Amino acid sequence: MSDYDIYVFILCLLVFIALTTLSVVCLYIITKLTVRLIRGGLEDDKILEEQEKLKHQKVNKYAKIIDYAASGVVCLVFVVMFIGATIVRCTETTCCGILPTYRVVRSGSMAEKHFMNKYLEENDLNDQIRTFDLIRTEKLPDEMDLELYDIVVYEVDGIMVIHRIVEIEEPNQEHPNCRFFRLQGDASETPDRFPVRYQQMKGIYRGDRTPFIGSFILFMQSPAGWLCTLLIVGAMIAAPIIDKRLSQERAARYLLIAPAEETKEEEVLLIGGEADV
Repeated sequence: MSDYDIYVFILCLLVFIALTTLSVVCLYIITKLTVRLIRGGLEDDKILEEQEKLKHQKVNKYAKIIDYAASGVVCLVFVVMFIGATIVRCTETTCCGILPTYRVVRSGSMAEKHFMNKYLEENDLNDQIRTFDLIRTEKLPDEMDLELYDIVVYEVDGIMVIHRIVEIEEPNQEHPNCRFFRLQGDASETPDRFPVRYQQMKGIYRGDRTPFIGSFILFMQSPAGWLCTLLIVGAMIAAPIIDKRLSQERAARYLLIAPAEETKEEEVLLIGGEADV
């Protein structure tokens, strides 16, 4: 990670801590006020009405388990997406090793065929990649094994470029120990300005891509995505805890206000579970 990325991460962490603290305080105050309302009898009519409705409905013993499972799945999905986006962010500027590397396409230079690039039609090259595609790049073959029209990732001035090899200059008197590669985007009319050396290349693209998912990954990599993921996970954890506390208070209140013949523990059917008596 660059110094800027570290700075953004620390800033987002501080903002998250501040927002989390504020949210916890607000939820605590709201919960305490709701508990006071319940104990003070201001929700008695609502409690009796809910209990009356539940008497005529079939109780689903697995409803709470399903709710918890659904919340857990949502949290897990966001956490997995966040981890995946972070891995892509940390590895997309490195060379491919034994394992492939996934990269988000941020440019439209390979999105379509420019009418001037006749070699695309002549060689039936239909492996274009569009902006926000998630592509898989693999380890580069040996320098002498790279071929004309291969699509490679190379670095120039700290920027990753994904272009096609359109010309190969074999070793000569000017560069006796290496090949020079001329690259060009399929949507560009002219080749890249400077030739590329093998040492600049990071990986080769073999045609594996997932359309448009890169836009979601870029969002998850942004400060807004970090905060969104953390707040969603926090809300999923806090909601069942608060719901259980309020359900217990309503059930306990019902035992005090219900008719005597209906105040047995096994008859308390309020939403959220039985009362702790």
